[in-house]
Amino acid sequence: MELTITYDLRAPDFGADRNALYAAALEQAEWADELGFDVIGLGEHHGAADGYNPSPLVLASAMAARTRSIKLRTSVLLAPLYDLAKLAEDAAVTQIVSNGRLLLGIGAGYRPSEFETFGRKLEDRWRVMGETCEFLRLAWTGEEFEWRGRRCRVTPAPAPFAPPILLGGSSAAAARRAARIADGWFPPLDPRLWQPYRQQCLALGKADPGEYPRHGPIFLWVTREPEKAWRQLMPHIQHQLQSYSEWTTEAFGRPAGPYAGEITPETVRNSPAYQVLTPEQVLELAQQLGDHSVLYLNPLLAGIDPALSWQMLSLYEREVHPYLPRAADPLSL
Repeated sequence: MELTITYDLRAPDFGADRNALYAAALEQAEWADELGFDVIGLGEHHGAADGYNPSPLVLASAMAARTRSIKLRTSVLLAPLYDLAKLAEDAAVTQIVSNGRLLLGIGAGYRPSEFETFGRKLEDRWRVMGETCEFLRLAWTGEEFEWRGRRCRVTPAPAPFAPPILLGGSSAAAARRAARIADGWFPPLDPRLWQPYRQQCLALGKADPGEYPRHGPIFLWVTREPEKAWRQLMPHIQHQLQSYSEWTTEAFGRPAGPYAGEITPETVRNSPAYQVLTPEQVLELAQQLGDHSVLYLNPLLAGIDPALSWQMLSLYEREVHPYLPRAADPLSL
C-alpha cells in the first residue's frame, strides 16, 4: 500500500490563518517522511479566492529541505501556463535540492480565467502538453539544442537523474497520450481510464504497468468521535466541493465530474470520496483495498485548523500506521 499525504493550502476566510497552514504543511511533511510515507502530493491553481497554492515546485523545494526520503509529486502542475525554459530550470533545481525525489506530474488545466491570467490560449493546451514533454527531455541533457528556431541551453541539468514526467487527465485520450509521450500516468480516480493507458503501453512495446491500483477516499479522517469530526470538517469539505463546482461551471457551463449535483452534508456523508472513520474502520478499509493500492491523507483540507489536523495524525500514527499492509515496492517509486 502506497501512503500519500496531500496539500492544497486553501485558506478560506472561515478557516485557519494562511501562514499557519504553510508552516503546518512543512512540519507535517517532515512527520510523514519520518513515519515512512511514500509521496507528498501538491496541486496547483491560480487566482483562487482562497489562495489555493499556485507554486507547487516552490513548496516542493521547501519540503525537500525538511525531508530525506519521501517523494514529492506535483499533482498536477499546469504545464501550459509555464515558460518552458523556466519550468525546466525550476524542476531541475527541485530535483537537485531533493536528491532525485521529484515526480513531475503535469496536466493541461481547464479554467479559462487561469489561461487569461497568463496570456495563454485554452485551446492550445493539449498541443503544449506534447511540446512540454519534448522540450523538457531536450533541456535536461544540459546541452545546447534548437527549439522553434532559437538556440536554447538549460543548466544545471537535473541530478542525479531527470525527474519522471507523469501525465494527468480525465479522458481515455489523455491516458493514451500519457503512454505515448510521458514516463507514467498519474493514477486516475476513475479506474475506467487505466485500461486505455495500459493497452497503449503494451501496444507501444513498453513495460506493462500492471493492474489498476485501488484507491482509498480522496479525503480520509481518523477519529474516535466521528459525529463530532463530521461537524468540524463539513464546512471545509463543502468549500472544496463548491469551488470545484464553480470552476467546472466556468470551464464547461455546468458542474462536471464528481463535483456535479447537489452539495449538502447528506450527499457528502454518502460519498465514498469523503470518509470519517475510526482507526478500526480504517484498518478494515485497508484490508479491503489490499496491497496494490493507495491510501490518502489530506490533513489541512481547505483550511482545517492545524491543531485539529495534528490530533488526527497523532491518532493515525498510534493506532493505524503500525498495522497497515506495506508493499516492498510502492507504486510511485
